[in-house]
Amino acid sequence: MDAAGRPPSQRRLDDLLRASTSVVEQLELDEVLGRIVESAMTLVDARYGALGVLGADGLLERFIHRGISPETAAQIGDLPRGHGVLGAVIHAHAPVRLPHLAEDPRSVGFPAHHPPMDSFLGVPIRVRDAVYGDLYLSDAASGAFTADDESLMVSLAATAGVAIENARLYEQARVREQWSAAIADVMGALLDVDSDDALDVIVERVAPLVQADVAAVSVPHGPDELRIVASSGGQGVRLRGRTLARAGTPADLALTSRRAVSTPEQPAGTLFAEQPALGPSVAVPLLAGDEPLGVLTIARDPGTRPFTDAELEMAFVFAGQAGVAIEVVRGRDDRRRIERSQDRARIARDLHDHVIQRLFGAGLSLQAIAMTAPPPTAASLSEQIDALDAAIKEIRTVIYALGSADGDNHAPRGTRDRLLAVTSETMAGLPSAPRLRFSGPVDSLVSPDLADDLAAVLRECLTNIVKHAEASVVDATLTVDDSAVTLSVRDDGRGIHPSNRRSGLANIVERAHLRGGSCTIETGVDAGTAVTWSVPLSPADDPDREEAPA
Repeated sequence: MDAAGRPPSQRRLDDLLRASTSVVEQLELDEVLGRIVESAMTLVDARYGALGVLGADGLLERFIHRGISPETAAQIGDLPRGHGVLGAVIHAHAPVRLPHLAEDPRSVGFPAHHPPMDSFLGVPIRVRDAVYGDLYLSDAASGAFTADDESLMVSLAATAGVAIENARLYEQARVREQWSAAIADVMGALLDVDSDDALDVIVERVAPLVQADVAAVSVPHGPDELRIVASSGGQGVRLRGRTLARAGTPADLALTSRRAVSTPEQPAGTLFAEQPALGPSVAVPLLAGDEPLGVLTIARDPGTRPFTDAELEMAFVFAGQAGVAIEVVRGRDDRRRIERSQDRARIARDLHDHVIQRLFGAGLSLQAIAMTAPPPTAASLSEQIDALDAAIKEIRTVIYALGSADGDNHAPRGTRDRLLAVTSETMAGLPSAPRLRFSGPVDSLVSPDLADDLAAVLRECLTNIVKHAEASVVDATLTVDDSAVTLSVRDDGRGIHPSNRRSGLANIVERAHLRGGSCTIETGVDAGTAVTWSVPLSPADDPDREEAPA
């Protein structure tokens, strides 16, 4: 009898009931697993306890232990994988009770810094008739575990299986709820951004949702490679822009199989030289209908827990919804692009049909007046006529830019388009947009390779102006005639000191010399800079020009 007058059997039954109640009242899986170990140790008065969760490979995937201090656990190092006596419980699928661990032939000893253990009791825990893991106890206070201890542990293990299943169902429901809310949030965010930013939104939102340390999206890059176009996370920022061989990678398997592919830890450099070490990861295809848009890969740091089945399932659902949202965003952007193109076409027509014609008519009227006006007045009128001609040329440049602004990005672009694009790229650093003028048959006489040089020269000039000139006005003119191509760039900045000539300017001079031309740079302190780059237009530069007969 104990102090309450209960026989030993009744006392132990009451202890089992309390232990079972303590286990099943928890809903968080980690809390349930820890409570199972603690309740088992209390129930049979054991000094040490642990619960090993089995992975798909039959080895220990997680190991929750009690009785060993964190400092000692850190000294021991890696947690057990399921060999020796622990493995005997795994393979037997039945209780294993030993009076002395060291005397059992299956024992493989303990690692360095591990405390000595003597008596042992191991019991499997089943969830829905499948072994979920095993409960391990060591060093009974009485010296050895008894048959009654074993029976109590078998009963507690049955209750533990129910508690684990409930916790897993609760976790799955919670994960699904979180994913559903996140999917709605991400879909809303995607609809507020351009298609170019959609992939960045996906990787930024999905990583914290699954406690991932890295998230990335890769897309096919040629027939044999993948290119990472969006990434997030501490290590993820190093991945953007990298290419990797496609064959045999988890991303390739996800693309070809149209399913989620999970992978254990990947050492640094497995996929490409700069790849950081990755822990458990999952690759999920981004699909729009049957069309693969790319692959979403999420990964945790090495040594962390793998993704659960519920997380894998919801990641696949998330990727599918994200793929649909990307297509919606692309369709919306296409419609907006068409609308902008139509608006620009209308503006271009109005400029051509109305504004230019009025200016042209005004110029003709002024010319007629100038013919009969006194010389001083005629000279003033001639200046105004020249100003009208310059305005007409500028408007024509604007009309051309409006007509090509929304063209096919993959189609070959003419020289005008390329120089206008360079101007657009660099204008952000200037107080006002550079004025770019064209004279002559620019697109018909300038070859693509000469256009490459012109774009490089203009970019170098404008970049130097943005970085160093502190200019407020920038003018650029491209003049093309039957014999030469001349690009002039002028600014009103602080000029270039003779001792501070830059390598970029030397490069454009070299480009001119290689084409048999010249490049002059006129500058003065606070007097601005004028660059004139001129090269001959050889027959090779004009694909439409015929050779003269011999």
